[in-house]
Amino acid sequence: MRKRFFVPAISGLFAGLCAGPALAQDPFPKGVTIQVAGTAGGGIDIYARFLARHIGRHLPGNPAVNVQDMPGAGGIRAANYLADSAPRDGSVLATFPGGPLIEPLIGARNPGYDMSRFQWIGAMSRDVTLCVSWAAGPFQTIEDTRKREFIVAGTGAGSETDSYPLALNAALGMKTRIITGYLGSKETFLAIESGEVHGRCGLSLSSLRAAKPDWLRDKKINLLLQIGAEKNASIPEAPYVFDFPMKAEDRQMLELLMIGTVLGRAFAAPPGTPAARVDMLRRAFDATMSDPAFLEEAARTQSDIAPTTGIEAQGIMTRVYATPKAVTERVRAMVNGAAK
Repeated sequence: MRKRFFVPAISGLFAGLCAGPALAQDPFPKGVTIQVAGTAGGGIDIYARFLARHIGRHLPGNPAVNVQDMPGAGGIRAANYLADSAPRDGSVLATFPGGPLIEPLIGARNPGYDMSRFQWIGAMSRDVTLCVSWAAGPFQTIEDTRKREFIVAGTGAGSETDSYPLALNAALGMKTRIITGYLGSKETFLAIESGEVHGRCGLSLSSLRAAKPDWLRDKKINLLLQIGAEKNASIPEAPYVFDFPMKAEDRQMLELLMIGTVLGRAFAAPPGTPAARVDMLRRAFDATMSDPAFLEEAARTQSDIAPTTGIEAQGIMTRVYATPKAVTERVRAMVNGAAK
């Protein structure tokens, strides 16, 4: 009996050993999907498709990389999908606007995910967020927004478009009112162009350049304010938020909200993705950021590329989720209408 089963057992072991290297070289037989927490034509969608055109060359097996838009709740829908339902094999990534990155810290309800537990693959840019107004309208400078109601488009509770205006009202005395519920960036752009709203606060410079380059080129908008870890010298006409006098607690509030500018166009894999797959994706991301074809397209399309590695991004998110509770509670109260 032992003799009867000996050969099949050895054969099975040999087949497994032979299959191992092949699987290791081709771990994404069905390709990779990037879920975009937004709508087609928005900045995060454009950058996701840009990455998708190049990163497959740096992954074993050169898999196809597809992009799917998953708008809803200012990006929280996609975050919940990544946390709860996405495959844990490295075949699904997601990219988000800034709002969902800190929603569990400041939202009225815990959305059920923790961004520090996601496996961060890297971020494509370091950005600044803008407040903009339609050039033909009555709001030419930030001072105008302190004198009369400034109506802006928002994409939902938890999004930057809804939290930034409230924070700026508190910090700078702006008189901003949010018309929220627009599905995504594309819809807010149409609202601005049609005159439904005066402008938008919480629009990244990279998104603006990617999605609406004519707005800058043809001076169709006023750049009322820029918010980021440092001032972007390429838009000197936009005053820097921290050049205005404000209370220390207001500065802390804005620094928490602007995590999306520090990690612009960031990509994550689900919690529980095997370490080997995470490492593979991070190495592919890093290689893409220095790929000559990728950089040539970035230059041609005037895309802002200032990458952060996945390990660095992981550390940043860990520190963000260790923010003192007094700060997060104040921001939570403010964005949920309880702050005075």
